[in-house]
Amino acid sequence: MKKIFAYILVLVAFLTTSCEDKFLETVPTTQASGESMFSSATAALVPLNGIYRMMYTQGWSTTANVQQCDGITAWTLMADVMGEDMVMKAQGSGWYWYDCIYNVKSRYTSSAWRSYDVWNGYYRLIANANYIIAAKDKMTGLPEDINYVVGQAYAIRAYSYHYLAMTFARTYKGHENEPGLPLYTEPTSAGTEGQPRATLSKTYELIRSDIDKAVELLQNAPTQKHKTHIDYYVANGIKARICLVTNEWQAAADAAHIARSNYTLGEGADLTSGMNDRTLSNVMWGAEIIETQTPGWGPFLYHMDALSMLPGTQNYGYRAPKCINSLLYAKMSSNDVRRQWWNPNQTSNPAAPYLQVKFRFSDPVKGLGDKLWMRVEEMYLTEAEALCHIAGKEADARNLLKEYMVTRDPGYNTTKTGTELGALTTDETGSLLEEILIQRRIELWGEVGRIYDIKRLKQGFKRTTAMGWPSSALISGVNTQNPESYAWVLTIPQTEFDGNKSMTFEVDQNPLGDQK
Repeated sequence: MKKIFAYILVLVAFLTTSCEDKFLETVPTTQASGESMFSSATAALVPLNGIYRMMYTQGWSTTANVQQCDGITAWTLMADVMGEDMVMKAQGSGWYWYDCIYNVKSRYTSSAWRSYDVWNGYYRLIANANYIIAAKDKMTGLPEDINYVVGQAYAIRAYSYHYLAMTFARTYKGHENEPGLPLYTEPTSAGTEGQPRATLSKTYELIRSDIDKAVELLQNAPTQKHKTHIDYYVANGIKARICLVTNEWQAAADAAHIARSNYTLGEGADLTSGMNDRTLSNVMWGAEIIETQTPGWGPFLYHMDALSMLPGTQNYGYRAPKCINSLLYAKMSSNDVRRQWWNPNQTSNPAAPYLQVKFRFSDPVKGLGDKLWMRVEEMYLTEAEALCHIAGKEADARNLLKEYMVTRDPGYNTTKTGTELGALTTDETGSLLEEILIQRRIELWGEVGRIYDIKRLKQGFKRTTAMGWPSSALISGVNTQNPESYAWVLTIPQTEFDGNKSMTFEVDQNPLGDQK
């Protein structure tokens, strides 16, 4: 933790109307000048925008692995390739491949690999959010403007702890008393004492408190100033994600309902133009990418878009193509518009049938394409899933699913009932809950991190060549069929044990394998 505590990263605001390029600025926490950044709601927008810039910036790990470490989209992609639905057809240069074949946990001593990348990244977001939250009582400005800034800081902290917990611990439900995370709610410095791992129960107590506070403040705040900002609706979207994990079904349904109320479902070109435009009416939260902020090789679209040719070279997505599980693809009817997101018969890369074309550059020469972090479609599916669990609301869940699905497949209908799920994701039961989850898997492919859903649903999975997986990625030696597996729990980086006297490797490190 010492590196995280040593200074607060402040990335100067980039969300100006001219979208001019800005730069990285480091301000030690001991400098008095840093206090001026939080003196007013207007001034605090600068460090707030800096936090959002961190969410899609490279540099959370070292050496060449920065190519797979560019913030929250990278961490979501990591969680996607760990599942069964995003098929990696080839190793390429190795980026995301080691996540895919479960060969990263033993690399916890290195600052170049995933343990350090994710831990370091989310705790930096938390450290910066804490400074904004700590200044709330002294911050000047209109109450609603203060709410706007502070509410977002609470939401960022809740979001970060939530994803840290899903990455570095088993799922919350049934493991409440197991180790969670070291918790920090005050500004930190080089001399701050490290905290022990709180239980998952205590961890989620803070997460729920934070997101509820964010929702409360943002309800009485200005509208979203930029799509990168978390507003009242996005905060409810984050709350809905959290409540799915904690199995708070009514709270999840209510939050998702509010979240979707300000947006319309995407149709037609909104869905098939490359998922690269944050301004679309179905996009709730996303990052604007401008030419002067593209770092070159590495960001999400370089790994996903296999068909957009860069000057003088083949895009990296061509050498390490991402494809859909062919069995999942087959669950769409021939009239489903989402079939256009994958090409089962494409010839440009014959080694990769079912190649994805869902995510494309808006301008491959300049490396442009916005990052979409939340779409309203997720909220429809979340609300339907949550309603399905609530006694007496199964019909509401089915009707909401139909309302969403007719925008994908005009002839869609279902009479399914029940909430039974198979032990493995391939053990089909025919229940309504399973149907909702299948549509979620299709719709949100590449957007929410498949392994996080597998964990919270307490299902196992296996990969097969029938799905399209190459034999080199079948992970036959990894226990992914047991929902209690530690295979999906990342190891804590060695730097945490080196800098935190309240944690010891022998007691606090997660299992290096899939069993404890």
